[in-house]
Amino acid sequence: MNSPQLPTQVTLVATPDTQVAPLSGLYETLNSFPLLGGLEEDLPQHPFDVQIAAPSRSDYFGASGLPLGAHRACDDIEHTDIAIVPLMMVDGPDWVRGRYPQVVDWLCRQHDQGALLASACTGVLLLAETGLLKGREATIHWAFAPTFHRNFPDVRLRTEEALIAVRDEDGDEDIVMTGGVMSWHDLALYLIARYVGPVAAQAMARMLMLEWHGAGQAPYIEFTPELGHGDGLVAERQRWLERHYMIANPVEEMTTGSGLSRRTLERRFRKATGRSPISYVQQLRIRESRRLLERTTMPIDEIGFVVGYENTAFFRRLFQRTTRLHPGSYRRKFGVGQVR
Repeated sequence: MNSPQLPTQVTLVATPDTQVAPLSGLYETLNSFPLLGGLEEDLPQHPFDVQIAAPSRSDYFGASGLPLGAHRACDDIEHTDIAIVPLMMVDGPDWVRGRYPQVVDWLCRQHDQGALLASACTGVLLLAETGLLKGREATIHWAFAPTFHRNFPDVRLRTEEALIAVRDEDGDEDIVMTGGVMSWHDLALYLIARYVGPVAAQAMARMLMLEWHGAGQAPYIEFTPELGHGDGLVAERQRWLERHYMIANPVEEMTTGSGLSRRTLERRFRKATGRSPISYVQQLRIRESRRLLERTTMPIDEIGFVVGYENTAFFRRLFQRTTRLHPGSYRRKFGVGQVR
């Protein structure tokens, strides 16, 4: 635990692509310790010294047009203990590298001096330009996985996780990333728990109603099949499965209709979609079961039967393995009846 007289230096990196809400959320949360005085004793009043830094001294506005409120330029900061790249709004379907080389160089220098590097959601796209994630794991909002893969194929992406901390050669955690728009909650609480203590993190979560996303991003990931892979036969079979995934033996029927052997079709299907046919069918069935859990009051076992599973126990296990939530828990969390 850091002494109150020696606050941990935190720098939030703000660029014209930054979304202001996560930036200000992190800034204000890490500066909210004086408010905890009435809830918990013996907590430091100012464990963090937080500043916002932009690529240059020019005034910047964020992606939404709101002012970023940067205090300094990155290059004016010789050393920080923690450097955070918050959520950035990607303009268009792909991330364009090389827009902020001075920030990337600054992040590398801070890492070389022992700083913890961190990112929230799409901020990892800029963080990955340092090359420090090569051969390591990372996470990002699941919708931005395609652009991440195209830009950084040598990084092992795990979009099902809400928070990933990776260790350096000495075994020390040197980079931490969170995925999802509201995952800045997880990042703030992780930093508080690590640098102040778990009691402080729990107290801050309770006071500000911050949430740990313990199940990761798995409950939120939407299955969006890729049809533009260039294999016309597989794309046609995918469209067929969209209409017939609920039948008793969809893979067998799909293969019969293709005119190919099962082995040949499975090889082409996996190459084009990244999934085996049976895994693809399971994703389609789970996607529909999620929709029914969200929008209807249909009993869970009936939902399993409707999407193609006579063995409802297997359906429940598969649903929990895919979403990390039991069907009943999923309905309580996402059902439209929960919206007031």
